[in-house]
Amino acid sequence: MDNNTSVRINKYIADAGICSRRAADKLVEEGAVEIDGVKATAGSKVFADSTVTVNGEVIGKSSKKVYFAFNKPVGIVCTAEKKEKDNIIDFINYPVRLLYAGRLDKESEGLIILTNDGDMINSMMRARYGHEKEYIVTVDKDINKDFIYSLRNGVYLEELDVTTRKCKASLIDNRTFRIILTQGLNRQIRRMCEAFGVNVVSLKRVRIMNIELADLSVGSMRTLSSEELKELRNRLKENNE
Repeated sequence: MDNNTSVRINKYIADAGICSRRAADKLVEEGAVEIDGVKATAGSKVFADSTVTVNGEVIGKSSKKVYFAFNKPVGIVCTAEKKEKDNIIDFINYPVRLLYAGRLDKESEGLIILTNDGDMINSMMRARYGHEKEYIVTVDKDINKDFIYSLRNGVYLEELDVTTRKCKASLIDNRTFRIILTQGLNRQIRRMCEAFGVNVVSLKRVRIMNIELADLSVGSMRTLSSEELKELRNRLKENNE
């Protein structure tokens, strides 16, 4: 960015790897953002020689984008809050602040996509039709094809007063099943199972769109390949059109 070009403040903050554009808008609304010592407003522009602070801390636009697949262990919490001692950001301890889209609850494990590319995170969060997320789930009681059929056709969740979208699901054995969702309601799979008197024993996310967990060990992360990134971007573009 040269001295004559500019970007909107929410994009600048997202590109710096601080948060998504939507979250950046909230920071601006709360008065936490300043440009050259002046409180930013929605739509404020940032130039190459501008100094931007968030909560008094100077930030800079990140030049190199990084993209990782991470296998979240059970017990790690998807939050950047420092008061949570088991937060995902401290666990990873990467030198550049990373963002993620699509949480996994503390008791669950599996695939999380991590990046400092705010635009990609924003695209993943606003995908119009939702993107596929695949899970392997083990429960505490025997299940059958009728249970799977019920999951596929949508389950009314009384606590949330919503019926889940139709999805794909299949039996693996009498206590394990595979399910592919295109939405991310709070503790959705656990709630769906509980609606039938079944409790989840273990839950692992093994795929997000075209990115697969494969044999990545628990607690480890790997860099996404150029082929994976190209396909991921293409799918996000299609979902957001």
